[in-house]
Amino acid sequence: MTAGRTMVDISLDEVRALVERTKGLLTDEDHEQLARLVDTLIELTRLVRQKGTTIARLRRLFGLSTTEKTEAVLDNGASTDSDGEDQTDTSTDGTDEGGEASDGKQKKRRKGHGRIPTSDYDAEHIPVPHDELHAGDVCPCCARGRLCSLEPAQWLRIFGQPPLTGKCWDCERMRCATCGEVFTARAPEEAQGPKYDESAASMMGLLRYGTGLPLFRLGRLQQLLGIPVPPSTQWEVVAGRLPALLPVYEALLRCAATGSVVHNDDTYMRILELMGKRRAKLLAKGELPDPDRTGLFTTAIVSVTTMGPIAMFFTGRKHAGENLTTLLDDRPDGLEQPIHMCDGLDRNRPKEREVVESNCLAHGRRHIVDEAENFPSECRHVLEQLREVFHNEAVCKEQGWSGQERLEFHQQHSAPIMEDLQAWMKAQFADKRIEPNSGLGDAFKYLLKRWHQLTLFLRVADAPMDNNLCERVIKMAIKHRKNSYFYKTQRGARVGDIYMTLIYTAELAGENPFEYLTAILRHETMAAAAPDEWLPWSYRATLARLVPEAA
Repeated sequence: MTAGRTMVDISLDEVRALVERTKGLLTDEDHEQLARLVDTLIELTRLVRQKGTTIARLRRLFGLSTTEKTEAVLDNGASTDSDGEDQTDTSTDGTDEGGEASDGKQKKRRKGHGRIPTSDYDAEHIPVPHDELHAGDVCPCCARGRLCSLEPAQWLRIFGQPPLTGKCWDCERMRCATCGEVFTARAPEEAQGPKYDESAASMMGLLRYGTGLPLFRLGRLQQLLGIPVPPSTQWEVVAGRLPALLPVYEALLRCAATGSVVHNDDTYMRILELMGKRRAKLLAKGELPDPDRTGLFTTAIVSVTTMGPIAMFFTGRKHAGENLTTLLDDRPDGLEQPIHMCDGLDRNRPKEREVVESNCLAHGRRHIVDEAENFPSECRHVLEQLREVFHNEAVCKEQGWSGQERLEFHQQHSAPIMEDLQAWMKAQFADKRIEPNSGLGDAFKYLLKRWHQLTLFLRVADAPMDNNLCERVIKMAIKHRKNSYFYKTQRGARVGDIYMTLIYTAELAGENPFEYLTAILRHETMAAAAPDEWLPWSYRATLARLVPEAA
């Protein structure tokens, strides 16, 4: 207990009554914030009192959780990576300069050493000829051989510049001293067009919705660098270019509706227009349908199509299942039911749409991780078994096998492991070794209840094991929320959703999002007439037909 403070025993009803009494003393927004704070404390108290609650679960609640790798959870001493392959220590202690450990074993180099090859830089290449020698000359060293050309030695330097730069053409003007007629030099072709070029609009959109940079922050940076672009101007430029992107965005949604596998998840998001006093005004005017609904979400959906994965974002009052239902409403008749991967929450499931449900094995594993401190031996057994299964999946990805080859491999190597694990967990309950109401019991029940969905990858080709693809995508919306906190209006949320969809889908396709957005904006008319030709995997071929050197 903190010095000078005493614990107060007060009922939850008294706390809620206290919050209610402050309603007339505070503004609606302040009262709502206070109510949320109290709800958070109540939830924290419930978790602390709940039997089996672990420090790991509380740390995850506050966003403080660390790695869930098996070796970190179980503290084996020997380091193993997530797919089960043993890794030696990569520190420099106890090794010589050649990378050999003091015990004589060869040290394995850690992957991802951070060095980026020069070939990965889209830099301007300037040829520099030798100042004395040429290919074909006699070697000045041995005076016998002839010099032949090799790959050039490359010296890369990185220079800084503002994200948005400007050019100003000073066109000469002359006036007749007699008649007063003014003659102005014609501006070059590059100077024609709107003040903010398509590339400027693309850069603003990418910084705002691709990297999470708030408008005020970019405005401040530009002002410091001598090219001021106010936040209001940024918004006008980005939102004003939206009509040019809409046809391609809608084409992506139509394409996504045909996907064979769809992932979805959601996270909370604030829209000020639908909160506090603004929401009360909408209610008073009758402009807010379904007034009992208060949740606000950003849904991320990833559809795996024959052309590639498509990442989509939807922000508003609908949860993930409803947004997925809307997407699947445009699915053409005659296609097989898609595989739906989610974390098992009811609100993630589409309504009135038939799908083949698959649940995330990584989410089920996480429940075991939470109980590792309370039940070390039992959790060790489960985690080590699941590690072998995830290792098998890593082998399939490394080999680049087809869906059928992957299925046969898992059926041969992973199916026996999963069958034994299921039988073992049931035996723990049958033999009364695990209390059903304990934390580990709840974790086992979570797995057993969803076992059919968790093991779909053992029966259906191309069925994913986890929802990691969507988890990585939704981080884009979380990054935006952490930097900007909220959207002001529903229109602003829609603008963000469209830009994020185009940016992240281009990234998944291995394309440069900046170049992709710029290409669409510079060919707005053609993109509107044939949007299917301007998708991330087809736009370069379209550019090649228009301007061969652009490809």
